[in-house]
Amino acid sequence: MYPNKRATRLWAGVATAALALSLAGAAQASAVDLNNAKNAGFESGLANWTCSAGSGTTVSSPVHGGTAALKATPAGQDNARCTQTVAVRPNSTYSLGAWVQGGYTYLGVTGTGTTDVSTWTPDSSAWKQLSTTFTTGASTTSVTVYTHGWYGQAAYYADDISVHGPDGGGGGDPAPTIPAAPGGLAVSGTTPSSVSLTWNAVSGATGYNVYRAGTKVTAVTGTSATVTGLAASTSYGFQVTATNTAGESPRSTTVTGTTTAGGTGGGSVPRHAVTGYWQNFNNGATVQRVSDVPAQYDIIAVAFADATTTPGAVTFNLDSAGLGGYTVDQFKADIRAKQTAGKKVVVSIGGQNGTVTVNDTTSAANFANSVYGLMQTYGFDGVDIDLENGLNATYMTQALRSLAAKAGSSLVLTMAPQTIDMQSTSNTYFQTALNVRDILTVVNMQYYNSGSMLGCDGKVYSQGSVDFLTALACIQLEGGLAPSQVGLGLPASTRGAGSGYVSPTVVNNALDCLTRGTNCGSFKPSRTYPDLRGAMTWSTNWDATAGNTWSGAVGPHVHGLP
Repeated sequence: MYPNKRATRLWAGVATAALALSLAGAAQASAVDLNNAKNAGFESGLANWTCSAGSGTTVSSPVHGGTAALKATPAGQDNARCTQTVAVRPNSTYSLGAWVQGGYTYLGVTGTGTTDVSTWTPDSSAWKQLSTTFTTGASTTSVTVYTHGWYGQAAYYADDISVHGPDGGGGGDPAPTIPAAPGGLAVSGTTPSSVSLTWNAVSGATGYNVYRAGTKVTAVTGTSATVTGLAASTSYGFQVTATNTAGESPRSTTVTGTTTAGGTGGGSVPRHAVTGYWQNFNNGATVQRVSDVPAQYDIIAVAFADATTTPGAVTFNLDSAGLGGYTVDQFKADIRAKQTAGKKVVVSIGGQNGTVTVNDTTSAANFANSVYGLMQTYGFDGVDIDLENGLNATYMTQALRSLAAKAGSSLVLTMAPQTIDMQSTSNTYFQTALNVRDILTVVNMQYYNSGSMLGCDGKVYSQGSVDFLTALACIQLEGGLAPSQVGLGLPASTRGAGSGYVSPTVVNNALDCLTRGTNCGSFKPSRTYPDLRGAMTWSTNWDATAGNTWSGAVGPHVHGLP
């Protein structure tokens, strides 16, 4: 067992196709505007629509609104492109939107006379809104609106397509009416600094506003939100409204959420923390004992636990021979000494070669029982989930909640997903993190071995830059995780990963951009996140090999964040 780097996964074809994408917030249209698309909800079958290679049909389920929706299936070299020519007015701005579900889905417009635009989403198990805006040229009287999927991917569904703006003279669907107030508002989770909310979808709504004590605190397009920046052990009242281009609904009934005491998951973890992986093997990096790990590291993730022949169960085998005769008793004593110094030590599950599978109730119980056994045997404070070969959100959630019930509120729960795993809240890793956010300490996504990826603004960023770190972190920060549950994971040296190493200065600039709004690149987040947890590195051993330059620079910077 000698993983020198994290597993590399390439998102073939997607990055190239996405280079032209641009995601912008939909502008509020005036009262005289209308939806210029015809048969926008597919209530009249495919009338006014043309789908390539017979790829489109209408279905009665799933639908977002009304009784019908489009289903389009890519096959072979056909990407299931469905189009409509829409009459528009020259020199005018329009909001383009659609609700989509299923496989990869693209929404765009051509023939604008200015800049053609598009946006897209990876596969989504629930209805999700795509939106962007475009402006027509001086002589443009019609544009072509399109949806399409992606080669080799599952069928996609689309409904309630809108080209909202000035009347182009071609007629269209009726303008929307103000939606009803949302129902079912409930608290889905709390941390010392955040309250997570869910509510029921409202027909005709394109977005939702969340209010705290009568003041609007955030706006989202889905039916959940996490309000951050709250005080521990404090009760807050929340309401939600539904919005569309016609206006804003009345406010929902009020629900009260009370933040928990102490720190987020693991209680005494510092407000801003540095995580480092300690290698239980010799792969050419400096061999260390736990006692050798520098004091700048607040959380030490022991890599890795091993799978057993029992489904879901794990064990830990100290590589005494590879670590120069390091004994189990010395290892346990070093863990206790780190804890006495205020540090946390967790056992990491997975890694590049990890094959732990939790996919049913039995294996979930085996996982929880075995990890808790390791905590009792070695004194670990918790567990790190670093499964790079996939996980089942339902049963991993079950396993972690069972573990938390055994370990109590002091459990430290960390995760280290790859970038691809956190591109969308529909991905199973992201779903798992959201499912356990009330007991989750930090997600330290691996910003390396990934190539180019999409940021939260729909643009593609290459690894190795401040923009790559900030624009991808934004997906988690705006996707439901509290800022205190988000960390930046980077290699400690060029030898620590196959690609993606950045200097400590770049890491620190990204931290400044996200927490203070300074030292940003071309991407600037819409707001700052002063509660951002911190940073992680692979590994303390590679850091030592490079003279501890990573922890020496990043550690003090993390601990000095606001």
